[in-house]
Amino acid sequence: MNPSLELQLKTLPSDPGVYRYYDKNEKLLYVGKAKNLKKRVLSYFNKNLPGYRIKVMVGKINRLETTIVNSEYDALLLENNLIKEHQPLYNVMLKDDKTYPWICIKNEAFPRIFMTRTMIKDGSEYYGPYAKVRPAKILLDTIKHIYKLRSCNLNLTPNKIEEGKYKVCLEYHIKNCEGPCEGLESKEDYDEKIDSIRGIIKGDFKKAKEYLNSQMMKYASILQFENAQIVKERLDILENYQVKNTIIHPNIDDVDVFGMTSDETAAYVNYFKIRNGNIIQSFTTEIKKILEESDEDILEEAMIEIRQKFNSDSSEILIPFHLSLEIPNVKLIVPKVGDKKRIVELSEKNAKEYRIEKLKQVQIVDPERHSNRIMAEMQKLLRMPVEPRHIEGFDNSNIQGTNPVSACVVFKDGKPSKADYRIFHPKTVVGPDDYATMEEVIFRRYKRLLDEGDSLPQLILIDGGKGQLSSAVKSLKLLGLYGKITIIGIAKRLEEIYFPEDSIPLYLDKKSETLKVLQRVRDESHRFGVKHHRARRTNSTIKSELEEIPGIGDKTIELLLSKLKSVKRVKEANLETLEEILGKSKALIVYSFFHTV
Repeated sequence: MNPSLELQLKTLPSDPGVYRYYDKNEKLLYVGKAKNLKKRVLSYFNKNLPGYRIKVMVGKINRLETTIVNSEYDALLLENNLIKEHQPLYNVMLKDDKTYPWICIKNEAFPRIFMTRTMIKDGSEYYGPYAKVRPAKILLDTIKHIYKLRSCNLNLTPNKIEEGKYKVCLEYHIKNCEGPCEGLESKEDYDEKIDSIRGIIKGDFKKAKEYLNSQMMKYASILQFENAQIVKERLDILENYQVKNTIIHPNIDDVDVFGMTSDETAAYVNYFKIRNGNIIQSFTTEIKKILEESDEDILEEAMIEIRQKFNSDSSEILIPFHLSLEIPNVKLIVPKVGDKKRIVELSEKNAKEYRIEKLKQVQIVDPERHSNRIMAEMQKLLRMPVEPRHIEGFDNSNIQGTNPVSACVVFKDGKPSKADYRIFHPKTVVGPDDYATMEEVIFRRYKRLLDEGDSLPQLILIDGGKGQLSSAVKSLKLLGLYGKITIIGIAKRLEEIYFPEDSIPLYLDKKSETLKVLQRVRDESHRFGVKHHRARRTNSTIKSELEEIPGIGDKTIELLLSKLKSVKRVKEANLETLEEILGKSKALIVYSFFHTV
C-alpha cells in the first residue's frame, strides 16, 4: 500500500461525509458516502472484501480525499452531485437517471405547491433536494392539513376569473380548496398562506403560527367555535412538525465558497464550487507560512489560484471575512445569516478537519516538527521571549493542613521528564497556608538550581489563581530571576491564564494545543502531588499507631514495617517471629502491647 495512503487511513475523521478514491494517474475511481467516514473507508481495506470488482478497485487506490458534511443526508446529496458531475469509473454500475425530488412553489397566480424531480427555470421556487421521497411527502401532507390550496392547473388570471370562465370542482365541495377559480378566495388571502408556507419549508414557523392564530381568533370572535377548533388542530399539527434542513438552498446558484483556518505555521483553505444549488467540487489545501503572512493575504492568493485551477468564472464568492481585494465583475460577500452563512460555515468545518488530519499525520511521521510547531505557538500566545522547551509546574496537596506536600513536575519539548520530578515537604510553614507554601517551595527549588548551576526553565506554571502566582513571584524576585523566567498561573474553574501584575486573565481557545499542554502540566503536577500526599498520610497513620507502644522508637518501627509490611501483620505476629526481628526484650514489649500475656 502507498505509504501516504496508509497514513491517511490512520487519521480519517469520524464525521459524516463523502470519500473519493484516485488511482496513481489521479483518475477518480469511486465516490461514496458514509455516516462515519473512518469506519466506512477502513472497511475497504480489510482482508475479507466482498466481490471481485471491489478488490480490483481497492488494488488501484493510490490516494483518497474526503469532504465532511453536517449529516448522512447531506452526504447522500453530495455523493449524488459528484457522481453526476465526474462519472467515476466504479460508480457507473450504480448510476441511473434518477434525480432527487424538490418541493416547487409554482410561479403563477394562486401558486400550486407540489413535488417534482425536474427544475424548470420559469421563476418558480424550488426547495430541496430531498434525499428520499418520504420526507418531502410528509412535509406536503402537513401543509395540506393546515392550508386549503388549489391543485388544478387552471390559468387563474384576474380577467378569466371575472369573466366566470371556471366553476368550482370536487376539491372545493370536500373542503380541500376555497374556490379562487370563482373568486371565492382573494389573491391577497391566498398569497398570505403561500408566504407562511415558505417559512414552514425553510423551518421558520413564525408567520404560519401568526396566520393560524389570527384565523382561530377570528372564528372565535364570531362564535364559530367548531371552525376555531379545526384551526387549533392545524396549529397543533404545525407545532409537532419539525422540518429538516437541506444541504444548500437552490437560490445559491453559480457561487464559489471559501472557508479557512490557520495556525502559526500554515493555513488551510477549503473551496466549494456550487452550481444550481449543488456542490459539484470540493477541494482543500495546506499553505505553508513563510513570512508570517496574514490570513487575509493567504486567502486572497488562494482564491485566485484555486479559481484558475478549477476554471471558475462565478460572479459571486462567499468568504468568511472581509478582504480588500477587488475582482472585476465579481462580488465578494461575507454572509451574516441564512443559507449562505451555513455553507460558509460548512466550508470552514472542512478546512478545520483537514488541518486536524494533517497534524495527526505530522505527529506520526515527524514528531519533532509537531513539537516545534507547538512550541512556536506557545511562545506567541504566552508572549514569551523564547520557546518554552523546559516547563516546570507546581501544585500543593494537603487535607486540612495535614501532611502537606508540594509537587514539581518537569516537561521538556512538551513531554513529561519524570526523572526530573521532585517532591517538597514544607519546612517553615505551619498549618494550611497555600500561599506561604508556594513561596517557600519556589524559593527552595530555584535556589538549589542556581547553587548547583543547573539549567533553569523557560516557563513556570503555578496551579492556582492570582494569590498563588503572587507568592511565587516574591521568591523569584528574591532570587533575581523575575523577568528572566516567564511565570503564569492557571485557575481550574474557567481555565484562566494569569500573568504577574495583570488583573485581566487570558482565555485560550478550548481546542488550542497551548492550553492542552498547560492543562497536562497542571494535571500531572496535581496527580504527582496527590500520589505522594496519600502515601505520606498513610505512612503517618501507620506510624502513629505503633508510636503508642512505650519504649519503641522510629528505627524499631521502620524495622518492623520493613519486615512485616503492615501494622496488621505486626499485631498478628507471634512472639517467636518478633524475637527474630527485634530480639527478646523489645519483642516482648511489642507483643505485650497487642496481646494479654
